Amino acid sequence: MDEQGSMAYQAEGGEVSTPVANPMAELLEQGYAFALPKRGEVVEGIIMSISHNEVLIDIGCKSEGIVTSRDLDHLDPEFRRSLQVGQKIKAGVVRPEDREGNIILSLQRALLEKDWDEAARLYEAEEIFEKVVSGFNKGGVIVNIGHVRGFVPASQLVSVRGMQGGDQADREAALSELVGRDLRLKVIEIDRRRNRLILSERAAVREWRREQKDRLLEQLAEGEVRKGVVSSLCDFGAFVDLGGADGLVHLSELSWRRVGHPKEVLRVGQEVDVYVLSVDMDRRRIALSLKRLQKEPWSTVDERYQVGQLVPCRVTKLTDFGAFARLDEDIEGLIHISELSEERIEHPNEVVAEGQDITLRIIRIDADRQRLGLSLRRVNEESYSDDYDWEDAGSPDSLDGDDDE
Repeated sequence: MDEQGSMAYQAEGGEVSTPVANPMAELLEQGYAFALPKRGEVVEGIIMSISHNEVLIDIGCKSEGIVTSRDLDHLDPEFRRSLQVGQKIKAGVVRPEDREGNIILSLQRALLEKDWDEAARLYEAEEIFEKVVSGFNKGGVIVNIGHVRGFVPASQLVSVRGMQGGDQADREAALSELVGRDLRLKVIEIDRRRNRLILSERAAVREWRREQKDRLLEQLAEGEVRKGVVSSLCDFGAFVDLGGADGLVHLSELSWRRVGHPKEVLRVGQEVDVYVLSVDMDRRRIALSLKRLQKEPWSTVDERYQVGQLVPCRVTKLTDFGAFARLDEDIEGLIHISELSEERIEHPNEVVAEGQDITLRIIRIDADRQRLGLSLRRVNEESYSDDYDWEDAGSPDSLDGDDDE
């Protein structure tokens, strides 16, 4: 029946049956409707079965994907034990179709891709993170981000000091000590194609300390007392770590007594209480003091010493006009050159030497000006008068000679 006849037949109330499709053609069409995945693609599927040598995963293709025993053997045992039938999971495509028409999958490759994505995220976000050192070689240490092997060059490490000195064996011994330790790190270079992931402890610590300092600067208040750890010493003072940020204790704020170098008072790693002198937000500087937490020694000098008293001292410094001597840890006095000997001398080194322990007599106390006069030539006087005539001592102003240094 042609088309016109069919239409006339329908108009008269007749029915025309729909042609039945070919069952074999329909099955073939359905089979070829499944697009094969591409090599290297990561697909998601459902685990259909698990055996000791393979895992079958339904990824929506005409056949199930196979994870072979070779791939399973490389998986973390704990992860492998966690696999369950019916579980959704991602896998990487190793072969879209082998000789038998099977799709070969890899769970390990999917995990690796996931970890590369995480490394890329850390890099883009410039995020600081902590990881354990898993190994080392002569150039640095190995740190894994999941299944991705990262490398920290020795030049990017701050946990190992003195890497520039010593021989190769010493450097490798120092690097080996980092294995098993947590490091604060940052991704500084990533190239997935070349399987290259470079990490830096130096950049991470620098940025972390900057963040800590910003936070600390907002929290600190002048006049408060903080606990810290001495992080380094230099000629002009000591740096104290207050918890991620350093403050400076200037040489003049280490002690009430004269200090030539911070090592006379502190050592690196020592825990100390410090007084916050000032916080400079613009210059990002924190000034600290140790001596402000100690009682000002000159406030009690009149209670501890008196004119005419013999005291044991140590010579601390020689000058053209005399010598300085320390009575205790905090009080230092001047022996004017005229008070060193009965005879005329050209320089104090003719009579005393730096570091020499000596007994002296106190001949002047001026607590307000923090001045104390000492005498060596008057030590053997059987009697000493408090009414000593300073004007006859010869250049009384020279007792303040330390102001001219």
